[in-house]
Amino acid sequence: MIRKLMRSIREQKKNSILAMVTISGEVVFEVIIPILMANLIDYGIDAGDMQYIVKMGVVLLLSAAGQLLCGIISGKFAAEASSGFARNLRHDMFYKVQTFSFSNIDKFSTASIVTRLTTDVTNLQNTYQMIIRMAVRSPLMMIFSLIAAFSIDAQLSVIFLVIIPILGFGLYFIMSKTHPIFERVFRTYDRLNSVVQENLHGIRVVKSFVREDHEEKKFNTISERIYKDFKKAEQQLAWNAPLMQMCMYAAVILISWFGARTVVACGGDAALGLSTGELLSLISYATQILMSLMGLSMIFVMIAISRASGERAVELLDETPDITTPENAVTQVPDGSIVFENVQFSYHRNNGKPVLSNVNLTIPAGATVGILGGTGSSKSSLVQLIPRLYDVQQGAVKVGGIDVRRYDLDTLRGAVAMVLQKNVLFSGTIKENLRWGNEHATDEELVYACKLAQADDFIRAFPQGYDTYIEQGGTNVSGGQKQRLCIARALLKHPKILILDDSTSAVDTRTDALIRDAFAKEIPETTKIIIAQRIASVQDADIILVLDDGKIMDCGTHDTLLKSSPIYREVYESQTKGDDDNAPTS
Repeated sequence: MIRKLMRSIREQKKNSILAMVTISGEVVFEVIIPILMANLIDYGIDAGDMQYIVKMGVVLLLSAAGQLLCGIISGKFAAEASSGFARNLRHDMFYKVQTFSFSNIDKFSTASIVTRLTTDVTNLQNTYQMIIRMAVRSPLMMIFSLIAAFSIDAQLSVIFLVIIPILGFGLYFIMSKTHPIFERVFRTYDRLNSVVQENLHGIRVVKSFVREDHEEKKFNTISERIYKDFKKAEQQLAWNAPLMQMCMYAAVILISWFGARTVVACGGDAALGLSTGELLSLISYATQILMSLMGLSMIFVMIAISRASGERAVELLDETPDITTPENAVTQVPDGSIVFENVQFSYHRNNGKPVLSNVNLTIPAGATVGILGGTGSSKSSLVQLIPRLYDVQQGAVKVGGIDVRRYDLDTLRGAVAMVLQKNVLFSGTIKENLRWGNEHATDEELVYACKLAQADDFIRAFPQGYDTYIEQGGTNVSGGQKQRLCIARALLKHPKILILDDSTSAVDTRTDALIRDAFAKEIPETTKIIIAQRIASVQDADIILVLDDGKIMDCGTHDTLLKSSPIYREVYESQTKGDDDNAPTS
């Protein structure tokens, strides 16, 4: 885990090293100061040597200034290094997510990925900053202070060797108890983000059904669980302070007791035992040693919190994308022909029920294909195999006569344009949204695509036309307008295969017919696959598929299916019954 995370340090190695070097300088100055104070007391104040007092006072001021300067510089380098590390880690994780297939994203869930990119990275950033400062400062401080203390009085310094293991064992025990709690907390954070995300996406539904109280209760339940876990962890971590204080005061009392007896016994003569200044230095070193242990305990707490975050970040970085570009990949799609050969597909590879079974289908290039079926009949699953958003478990899907698994992913997906059920527009102008399909498209190409999608008229009706700003999620345009903009965006790719997954459901029947007529006249060489609920949207298609429970039940033209397919005939009659009832009678 640590090695994987360290790869994100990259150009911040210099700042990290400089932070550790300067913090070491701060430690050196801090360890020297008690020795200088001892000399000031023993050889200046006790001896009444004013010149020596002034000299040592200047040296002490310079040492304090050096310590302050090193601390400031170290803080600057540590802040830059930790911020850069977090930026790199977030970049690595985000780019890794971009390589994921839909199945990889389904495995983690959107809410979990958001938590890992935000809360978990922030925890790791804070921990890294503490490591390059406190994790260097505290051990060095303890080592240097122990050396200085033993050089003054080895017998008294044995007290430290008794106190340190007691404190160390206590800190380890506390950390081992809190780590599982923090692991559980971050899993709960995923659930919290999921609840918030779901609520905000469906806020109109929540308000229209007056379900605010229900959503608040659901949020409070998750929030309360996080509160209780954090409370439990903090209660255990709260033992750090009293344990630290107990060890510190015990050390100070023991040193003061035995040290004072030694000073009295030798008359304050350092040559015979221990001087007053040296005793004060030992007390200072006792404070420094135990404070360094307190610093280490803080590091342990941060590590306990961030260890779970690190594991979650590395889990994301270690995830292997299910769908990748093969070696010696095909980089050109010959045409828009599509073949399904004995295809079987399941969203759960190991034990999931197949959502598509024994699918065999041949679609010539340039054909128009309509797909009908009830909810859950796997219409969307079928078309998502064409651009390799998912991979089949058995059989093969071929585009242009070549298995889609042999294509370069960018090449294949560049030749297939999909307008999904859930239409997504991004914040920005209409032009900017359209150019997602082709970033180099000219204004003339934008207008042409919008005319095919029957979007040009309503765009020009806006005061700012194609420069009209679209709010996040397209909330300032209607559902039908959003669908037509998404269709125009897909057309700008100049695809060999165009897939409309129930993408005209919010469009009136007249506009729907105009869109299909424009496709037939203007892009006859493009293979068009239309998933629809209305038979009127697909009845002119060259091939109409009727899906049920992941299987192609019937296949043919409108006229042949009316005669041979009970399912198709039933749907047709249910949708035209009103028209027949209103037909004039002779």
